[in-house]
Amino acid sequence: MSAVTTGGGVRPTRRAVALTTALLIVFLVYSLAPTWFLLVASTKNQSDLYSTFGLWFSANHFADNFRGIWDYHDGVFGRWILNSVLYSTVGAAGSTLLSLAAGYGLSKFEFRGRGALFGVIVGASLLPSTLLAFPLYLVFADIHLTNTVWAVLIPYFINPFGVYLGKVYADSSMPTELMEAARIDGAGETRIFLSIALNLMRTGGITIFMLDFVNIWNNFFLPLFMLNGERSFPVTLGLFSWVQQAQTSRDMNTLVLTGSLLSIIPLAVFMFALQKYWRSGILMGSLK
Repeated sequence: MSAVTTGGGVRPTRRAVALTTALLIVFLVYSLAPTWFLLVASTKNQSDLYSTFGLWFSANHFADNFRGIWDYHDGVFGRWILNSVLYSTVGAAGSTLLSLAAGYGLSKFEFRGRGALFGVIVGASLLPSTLLAFPLYLVFADIHLTNTVWAVLIPYFINPFGVYLGKVYADSSMPTELMEAARIDGAGETRIFLSIALNLMRTGGITIFMLDFVNIWNNFFLPLFMLNGERSFPVTLGLFSWVQQAQTSRDMNTLVLTGSLLSIIPLAVFMFALQKYWRSGILMGSLK
């Protein structure tokens, strides 16, 4: 048995607690091991990287690696970081607004085919984004938008899973009675959405924004297909170009590893800054 019944309710057995704790420890080690490897590897020079134990420190060359990555090729790494911030911030903001608007419409307005449309949206959210990268490239090539900022941003604006979450949050946080009261007071539908619904759905919006931001920051295949100019690369694609360069000319593994470590710092800061919002937002969505 995994639990015993006492006067105070159901209490898990020691075996269940030990098994759960062991699984959580394994999951924690699995999750943190890549970050630990990046932290250790970024302190090594090229020779130590291959001649010393991979999961522990040797001589500290982090300062040299740090300067090298910012100085290499006229500071292109800094440009990649700024590009990632631009793509992630603008893409996530546009996706969040469209998702909340679409979810609000699906939740609060009756129209023919609403159920079928919602089913299509849920089905579309199950498609892997890598499956759509090449078809999107063909479409944007026909309208001559490849290798532009819009070739990356426009696909990010469309997020079926965000629409689903927007509907969930609209169902739970926007009372229909409040909409009726606003209409009686003379408010139009646009004003109701912008002035009332967005404010009440703020927690859900921040949750959608956070998920989109992280997904866009880590996205690789869409920029790989759409962009061919180094100065427009996000940091993920830029580091990949260094890996490709290392296979043909200079060994740049220390710079790649140091850059990978630096690239996760903005995400960590972002997550800590919004943790109180995404915790409550995910809880609200799970309860719904």
